Amino acid sequence: MESPFSDPIPPGTRLIETFGWWPGRGIARLEAHLARLSTSAKAFGYPVDHARIAALIASLSGARPLRCRLTLGRDGVADLTWSYLPDAPDRPWRVGLAGQRLAANDVWLRHKTTERRLYDRARNHLPDGIDELLFLNERDEVCEGTISNLFVTRPDGRRVTPPLSSGCLPGILRAELLASGAVCEAVVTPEMLETAAALHLGNALRGEIPAVLAHAVGGYSSI
Repeated sequence: MESPFSDPIPPGTRLIETFGWWPGRGIARLEAHLARLSTSAKAFGYPVDHARIAALIASLSGARPLRCRLTLGRDGVADLTWSYLPDAPDRPWRVGLAGQRLAANDVWLRHKTTERRLYDRARNHLPDGIDELLFLNERDEVCEGTISNLFVTRPDGRRVTPPLSSGCLPGILRAELLASGAVCEAVVTPEMLETAAALHLGNALRGEIPAVLAHAVGGYSSI
C-alpha cells in the first residue's frame, strides 16, 4: 500500500489514543478510539494486535478515574500506560494564539502520533495565566489547540468547528458532535473568536470545556 506521507516515517513513531477510564463505567467512546487507531494504523502500514489491546484494556481497574494512553508501534505491539485523572477545571480556560503556525495540508495533522513536538513545545511553555493555545495555519484560519479541538458558537447561535482542511486532528468528541448535528464544519478566523457568543474547547477525555480569550499574555496575543 502506498504511504500517504511524502517523507519516511521516523523510527520509533507510535500512534496514540488518549482516553478516560471510570470505575463502574469503563471507557467512554472506546469503539471510536479503536476505529481511529485502526484507520491510522492502516495509513502507516502498522499491524494491529486487537487481542493484546483488548487484554490491556481489560486490565484496567481501581477506585479512581484514570487517564489512559494507548500507543501502537511499527511492530504492531501496543502498550498502555495510565495515571490518575485530575479533577476537571471548574472555570473557563483562558486561551491565546500560538506563535507558530500549522500547514493546512500536513497529512500528519490527521493522525495522533508521538510526532507532536510542536504541540508539546507549546504545551510545555504556556504563558502564565493561559490554559491552552490555538494554532493558525498559513491562511490565517484557526485550526486546533495543543490538546483540544475548538467549537465556536456564532452570534446567530450556530455552532461550528474548523474543518479538517484547515489542519486539525479528527478528534473523537469532534466527530461525535458532528454526527449528532450539534456542530457543523466551517472555517474559523481569529475575528470570529472575538465576536463569538461562546467558545468551547474539547476532547474525548474531558468533554467540552468553556473558554475565554486572553489578550497579549506572556508574549502571545490572542488576536
